[in-house]
Amino acid sequence: MINRIILVGRLTRDPELRKTNTGSSVVTFTVAVDNLSKEKSTSFIPCVVFNEQRVETVSKFARKGLLVGVEGRLVQRSFVRQDGSKGSVLEVICDSVQFLEKREQNVANEEMDIPPFDDMNQVAPDSAESKNLDSIEITDDDLPF
Repeated sequence: MINRIILVGRLTRDPELRKTNTGSSVVTFTVAVDNLSKEKSTSFIPCVVFNEQRVETVSKFARKGLLVGVEGRLVQRSFVRQDGSKGSVLEVICDSVQFLEKREQNVANEEMDIPPFDDMNQVAPDSAESKNLDSIEITDDDLPF
């Protein structure tokens, strides 16, 4: 079975940092993803990060409106509300969260020092190859499709 999900969207609110009963840090946020259909609609997908390093980075640098790429697995969780009724939620358990825009592009992040295209461990290479991809000549025979 395969359970992988990749989303690209904007944070609908600032991430919320919490502690579990065991003392581990967890950060939650919601990603707004536009649906490709004739009628424009948006899905709001709850996301959870457990990895300590990613939790710290997301809680420190991510803000409402930031364009992010999220990769992880979809999990359905059941719970009991305060009134005793049962509920269920589908959420993405994130293995990777990437910041997909420079801080200058996101007004909400103007005052933060976010490296561009940060995926918690990597920063986009600053080489001549990555700066000028228009100059690469590829023939149709080289394309796999």
